[in-house]
Amino acid sequence: MTFENRDQSVHTTHNTLPERVRAQSVELLNLHLSAAIDLQGQLKHAHWNVRGTDFIGVHRLFDEIASHAASFADQLAERSAGLGGVAQGTIQLATKRSFLVPYPLDIADTTEHCFAVSATLAAFGQSIHQAAGRATQFGDTDTADLFTEVSRGVDQQIWLVESHLMPAKVVPK
Repeated sequence: MTFENRDQSVHTTHNTLPERVRAQSVELLNLHLSAAIDLQGQLKHAHWNVRGTDFIGVHRLFDEIASHAASFADQLAERSAGLGGVAQGTIQLATKRSFLVPYPLDIADTTEHCFAVSATLAAFGQSIHQAAGRATQFGDTDTADLFTEVSRGVDQQIWLVESHLMPAKVVPK
């Protein structure tokens, strides 16, 4: 992932953050907006193409997680716009800017999809977590808080997917 402070211009707003801080936040938010849009697309691909004995549960899970990814994208975009920026959320920009590894197109098995989805979620989550630290460093604790909230949501989705990969263990009394 590359983060380039492009000195984004931001619209005039009554938001009290300095313009320089708002511009840095908008750039960081838009980078992750692109990844969130890519994440949603990858999850829908997995949802449409999963096969196997656990099909219905995993199929529904991937659809639910794709909805969460759409919500993450919406939150990131709205914060960007709220800071006076332009939420850069087109598919064309997302494909150019996303730092996520392309999703494998040649898998169908539920286990393989669960591994691929959990890896994609983990990559997105790691970058979101790091973005919270960056936003704090340049003085936007509210944007850092949003990234932290998204990070918690991603962690929960990883847990749900990985639960399909681990055999149940009985704990002795």
